[in-house]
Amino acid sequence: MNSNTRPNTPEQPIEKKMPFHKYKPFKPIALADRSWPDQVISRAPRWCSVDLRDGNQALIEPMSPVEKQQMYDLLIDLGFKEIEVGFPAASQTDFDFVRNIIEADSIPEGVTIQVLCQARKELIARTCEAVQGARDVIFHLYNSTSTLQRKVVFGMSREEIITLATDATALVKQYTQPLVDAGTNVILEYSPESYTATEMDFAVDICTAVMEVWQPTEDKKIILNLPSTVEMATPNIYADQIEYFIRKLPERNKAVISLHTHNDRGTGIAASELGLMAGAERIEGTLFGNGERTGNCDLITMAMNLFSQGIDPELYLSNMPGIVEVSESCTKIPVHVRQPYAGELVFTAFSGSHQDAIRKGMSHVESGSEGAWEVPYLPIDPADVGGSYRETVRVNSQSGKGGVAFILENYFGVQLPREVLLELSPIIQAVSEADGGELKPDTIWNTFVTEFVEVKGPYQLLDYQIHSLDRENEKCTARLAISASEVDISGQGSGPIDAFVAALIETLNEPLNVVDYQEYSLNEGSQAQAICILSISDDEQRKYYGVGISQNTTTAAFKSIIAAINRKWR
Repeated sequence: MNSNTRPNTPEQPIEKKMPFHKYKPFKPIALADRSWPDQVISRAPRWCSVDLRDGNQALIEPMSPVEKQQMYDLLIDLGFKEIEVGFPAASQTDFDFVRNIIEADSIPEGVTIQVLCQARKELIARTCEAVQGARDVIFHLYNSTSTLQRKVVFGMSREEIITLATDATALVKQYTQPLVDAGTNVILEYSPESYTATEMDFAVDICTAVMEVWQPTEDKKIILNLPSTVEMATPNIYADQIEYFIRKLPERNKAVISLHTHNDRGTGIAASELGLMAGAERIEGTLFGNGERTGNCDLITMAMNLFSQGIDPELYLSNMPGIVEVSESCTKIPVHVRQPYAGELVFTAFSGSHQDAIRKGMSHVESGSEGAWEVPYLPIDPADVGGSYRETVRVNSQSGKGGVAFILENYFGVQLPREVLLELSPIIQAVSEADGGELKPDTIWNTFVTEFVEVKGPYQLLDYQIHSLDRENEKCTARLAISASEVDISGQGSGPIDAFVAALIETLNEPLNVVDYQEYSLNEGSQAQAICILSISDDEQRKYYGVGISQNTTTAAFKSIIAAINRKWR
């Protein structure tokens, strides 16, 4: 080597950093004696779906009138009592849809429609026009109150923003009075938009001012909706903001506290749950969290979280595949395969240890020894949302004997001894590795049959007959194909299997000892088949398993013996 030549050495990696210095940490709320961490959610909130407004405006292709109707019908079917049906002053499509459901009398008794409107006179008038004739209406009025938007967007002071909100509230009161006189029950919902970025004292002040204009009562409360329009901090901070607001709000008994979280930090559901613990009573959100940017609170997941804790979610979600189908059709957004409770794979385990635990847990539940659902890795019973036990376990190269056992038991009714599973599992794993993906149940079954049932080898049972000699003895005569020859055998024993084994020993001149034996029915009725699983041992006490399947129990037993012999010679 040339003395001037140095061996190649890797270059020092360049240190890379994100421009984190551009961003300011969110200041926590001064609430040292917060009480929400000790609270437990014990009942469902009032749910309000905003799929037809917030979820719709988030779509690349907004829903057509037909799709809006399909989504509306789904929400009614799921049990929503409050549905934001649109922004009628901002869109002719929304206006027409609101008019259609009112004029067609397709709003069920007990369901309240909600309409969104900015704090502007002409929009308020148009919105009131849209809801004429409705039985129950929530008029959702909003204006932005955040420090940043007051400075950057509106150039207005706190006092000017409060005047904007109270003037708009007065207009809503004025323009809805004819609706009230005509028999419509009108509820005001006010949202200080971007609540999470608004000073807490100002949020209380502006909501208090709105209440003073609207004059709610304990019997007819105002809805104060405190939106996390942009998620600014961890969900515990949002809970602090909610508890602070509730403590400071005068005449709290005349207001329903509502939450409308977004998911910018990925904690929209957690923020809503903690907000309930902090004293809120109502939740706005969308199916599967579809909304602008990273989405809204996912109402399906939040409701199912309650359900998994033994709380009535007050929504009917038993046909999750159907809900997914309608949502995907209307929004053109696929539901992720790992979406909680609803995704195609959320109840599915590929891991061998998970599969084994699920299989044993389900056996425990099905035994009836416990009243509650307690299955490892499955927080709820898949059947409760339209799933199937059989979907919980699927097999790939990561799976073990538990997964193979689960598939054979739940798809084909075959329960194998542990020793057979230990032999079969690596064979299945090798097939999966060669295939490069998931193995379907039929592939697992065919592999099992090839390995243990229809085993290629020198022996084949062609025919047999059983003759009773006396009360305790029977005679078996049989014809075997041995390689290219056919051989007749004969033997006696205490039963058909004993006689057949005796015939094999005498004719083939080799030791044959049946050491394990089990038999059961695979199904019921005229199509019932018997399956026989047994093993034979050799002089060195090694076991060879074989399986026989037939509508005749004796035939199944004889086939299992031949399969075991062929596996021994193989």
